[in-house]
Amino acid sequence: MSSPTISLPLTDLEKKARNHGLISSIAFLIFLPLGVLVARYVRTFSNGWWFAHWITNFIISGPLIFAGWALGHQTTSQSFTGGHFKDRHQKIGLALLILYLVQLFLGAFIHFVRTPSIFIVHRPPQNYFHAILGIAILALAAYQVHYGLYTEWAFVTGNLHPVPMSAKHAWLALIIVFWALYGLGLAFLPRQYKQEKEGLLLQQDKKETEGRTA
Repeated sequence: MSSPTISLPLTDLEKKARNHGLISSIAFLIFLPLGVLVARYVRTFSNGWWFAHWITNFIISGPLIFAGWALGHQTTSQSFTGGHFKDRHQKIGLALLILYLVQLFLGAFIHFVRTPSIFIVHRPPQNYFHAILGIAILALAAYQVHYGLYTEWAFVTGNLHPVPMSAKHAWLALIIVFWALYGLGLAFLPRQYKQEKEGLLLQQDKKETEGRTA
């Protein structure tokens, strides 16, 4: 007869590390990708896409990102890992927070600041940078969560309670689903660029008309 298995409860450090990983993963692997997919799919069919994009990536994702980052900072403070921003996971976490703030500022700038006349018939370069930076953030976040699941958890907690395989499978599923949907959404790019060009030409015609009547 086999002896009963004793299951020890999570320590306070493990609970804080778990909550940090869970909240950060929800922000970076669910809501931020959802906001990107809204922009990729909805913008060619509705002018209200930006509001949904803003709500998802700022109002919802923002508090989760800051809460997850704060929990990570507290976890490091309670662990014996050599201090803050010493290992790869900690440095990438700081980089992700900074990049997220830069992306927020850039998105607001693109939306609220009037485009210079030199770009009136061409897509402004900041629009391309915003899209590229968004994808870079998601790719880096995917690596960061993977590193947390496979390396950082054991390093910080001692791996008394290993990360369950269900969490690793969930990571893989979220990555596959997002990149598959994003890849399919690229089919809307020609339609998007056509609509943007038509809109810019209308702005140019309006400006020329106003100039003649002034």
